[in-house]
Amino acid sequence: MYDVCIIGGGPCGLAAAIAVKERGLSYVVIEKGNIVDSIYRYPTHQTFFSTSEKLEIGNMPFVNEERKPRRIHALTYYREVAKRKALNLHTFEKVEEVRKDDQNIFHITSVTEKGNSRSYEAKAVIVATGYYDHPNYMDIPGEAQSHVFHYFKEGHPYYDKDVVVIGGKNSSIDTALELQKAGARVTVLYRGSDYSPSVKPWVLPEFVSHVKAGNIAMHFEANVTEIGLEDLQYEQHGSMHTIPAQFVFAMTGYHPDHSFLQQMGIHIDRKTGRPEHNPETMETNIENIFICGVIAAGNNANEIFIENGRFHGERIAQKLTT
Repeated sequence: MYDVCIIGGGPCGLAAAIAVKERGLSYVVIEKGNIVDSIYRYPTHQTFFSTSEKLEIGNMPFVNEERKPRRIHALTYYREVAKRKALNLHTFEKVEEVRKDDQNIFHITSVTEKGNSRSYEAKAVIVATGYYDHPNYMDIPGEAQSHVFHYFKEGHPYYDKDVVVIGGKNSSIDTALELQKAGARVTVLYRGSDYSPSVKPWVLPEFVSHVKAGNIAMHFEANVTEIGLEDLQYEQHGSMHTIPAQFVFAMTGYHPDHSFLQQMGIHIDRKTGRPEHNPETMETNIENIFICGVIAAGNNANEIFIENGRFHGERIAQKLTT
């Protein structure tokens, strides 16, 4: 039996593992992919909003020549943290169920990537599953087609193609810029009336200059209604428009897996999507189940990042040892 089972091996989950380990608690981290899987799935050339020191965990310096690290730097850093801290990681293993018995012991059931079932017992559970696995779908005809994506990797495959990007925040702007640089014909459709204030300030001027030069077509107050095989329809100011769309990137955001939390009995605020918890200890309404990282923010993923979620594990470890 473990003192703590941590579900999720992202930066905040790893930070929690370090915190409980340093207090002498036994633990296991169960991660359905590899460590920091969400960062691995970021666009290949992604640059972080945060500076490297704000991504540090476990008091290990994140030394980087560039002020704002890129995806590859973060992957290298977190691998090194896991190695130096000798963390107990069970990767490519997905937790299917968490059940609490009459003696307040948690029984965790998981399945490996190869289909093998495993079970664990723990006195406490930390849920650090993030939100990147669950896109916000638009629920429109054609969204499930194979040329429609909710994640972007890199621009090269879309050279000389008509590509539509849906959304107007950082992921959409970054995606559009990289597609344009790779030689795609890019149109951005955003339902907002102006650029989002959350767009990275060092990126927006470059994007606006491409729009003014005609390199990227930008349409505000545009609501996509249907995606066809080779085109896309949207409504704008009461009129319907059809444009070529050989590929579509619906960068409409992501949300946490509420159903997984609810299966454990955790209350979710219907309006905010925020799990019920004590922000000082991160303990939920279920005794000895804690949440860690961006999942605590509910539907507002802009509220918690690595740079503040990395401290949740310390609060949890303190609660578990006092």
